Amino acid sequence: MFIYSRFTVHYLLVMSSRIVTVPNMLTIFRMVLIPVFVTLLFYQRFSLALAVFVLAGLTDGLDGLLARRFKQQSQLGTILDPIADKLMLVTAFIVLSMRSVFPQPLPGHLPVPFWVTVAVISRDVFIIVGAAAINIMTGFRGFRPSWLGKLNTTVQITGIAAIMFAASVPHYTGYYLPTVYAAVFTLAVLSGLHYIFFASRLLNEDRKQSLSPEADS
Repeated sequence: MFIYSRFTVHYLLVMSSRIVTVPNMLTIFRMVLIPVFVTLLFYQRFSLALAVFVLAGLTDGLDGLLARRFKQQSQLGTILDPIADKLMLVTAFIVLSMRSVFPQPLPGHLPVPFWVTVAVISRDVFIIVGAAAINIMTGFRGFRPSWLGKLNTTVQITGIAAIMFAASVPHYTGYYLPTVYAAVFTLAVLSGLHYIFFASRLLNEDRKQSLSPEADS
């Protein structure tokens, strides 16, 4: 009984060390920043909201750097990190699409057009539902972001920062927003369609790897 208890305590300590890591804490901190970010937007504190958004972006880069540098990658971090990113971006687009967030009269080219926000959300829902369906039917879990998906995320982050800068400095800044909206919409559509072919390639590679031992035997 004593040996079993020591084994249980050791197992719990090992599991805790894999969960309570600095990268995971930074990811959770980034998720905590989301309601702060939304509150600042609703109170039209766009400069402070932009600062919080930049801070969230810095923690995003820092948690990945620390995880690789100190070998603190974990299954929880692999799940939480993209969730935190998507929650921040989708929340930002939804809130910045609301007319009530901005002062009256509305600044030029604001709020964010509805069709941009719909494209951003639809792309993520499409990929999540598709990945879940593939996982249920085949058991495949080796999904990873494509290069176009990473570019899409970068454009969205840059776009949100540009939108909030235009909102905080409304004079002579909003002229570039139509270009930002077009870029975000185009990348959302293209990266969503591209992921169909990318996921198919991942599935084919996984099948070849699973069949290779049988061929060798």
